[in-house]
Amino acid sequence: MKTRLDYHSKNPAAFNALLQFSQYVAGTDLEHALIELVKIRASQINACAFCLHMHTRDARRAGESETRLYLLSAWRESSLFSPRERAALLWTETITQLTGQPVSDEIYNEVLEHFTEEDLVDLTVAIGMINVWNRMNAAFQLAHPHDPMELAS
Repeated sequence: MKTRLDYHSKNPAAFNALLQFSQYVAGTDLEHALIELVKIRASQINACAFCLHMHTRDARRAGESETRLYLLSAWRESSLFSPRERAALLWTETITQLTGQPVSDEIYNEVLEHFTEEDLVDLTVAIGMINVWNRMNAAFQLAHPHDPMELAS
């Protein structure tokens, strides 16, 4: 796939605003590993290869296991995810797949059992942030890097 438009250079102000958005998320009290799982799950749903490449690499570097990464798209059927992670993944899928229907009270209350209200705001911001990055990269077909060392292993 060939990149349609290099949005980094065509509109640096917009790109920098996205970076500031990302820096806010990185500075929250949410666990880094949890944020990476959320980024990966949203990127799976949105089929953003660039973000999947980046965030699975970042998660592995931060100590995430290959097994959990492989099973992330089937988190409901796996016992490898904690109740808090499961709640975050449920919220990620719910917010990422808004299709003109409201978020149910049942889902909201289930997720709120595992997060403070402040953390739930930050989690929702994190999900919104990765969805913006996914949409930018999908719209402009930003290609993921091709690292020969990764392909050989």
